[in-house]
Amino acid sequence: MINWQDNRIKSAINGTNPMVMAELLGGFAVFGDTQFLPGYSVLLPKRQVSSLNDLSISERKAFLLDMSILGDAVLDATRALRINYDILGNTDNFLHAHVFPRYQTEPAKRLKKPVWLYSPDHWVNERYAYNPERDGELRHRITEFLR
Repeated sequence: MINWQDNRIKSAINGTNPMVMAELLGGFAVFGDTQFLPGYSVLLPKRQVSSLNDLSISERKAFLLDMSILGDAVLDATRALRINYDILGNTDNFLHAHVFPRYQTEPAKRLKKPVWLYSPDHWVNERYAYNPERDGELRHRITEFLR
């Protein structure tokens, strides 16, 4: 059996991705593996594609609308200052949209810059990894908003 992390979209489709919060019209809302910015979430498309441009116009509309709705859910649940949206595809060759809450409590110099400029430690350190005991209630609030 394939590890869900090896194909996040396929595992979302077949119901084995444990990070899925909700299936939306244009994609799957999933809670982020790392939570150094609490509430960080990702939107996966309903089919495996490399980029937004590989979707039909109607699929794009649904995906991008769902991205903004996921942002609404994260904003509502976290009371963050704002939401940053990012679709890159530079490292992982599959469409996915990052939804990052940004907080007034972040250092001012950090808050003005892209999340990707945080130290690499923030992406791999176990202390920032999703922890159901610490992050479960926030994940639940985002999920409830989406339903």
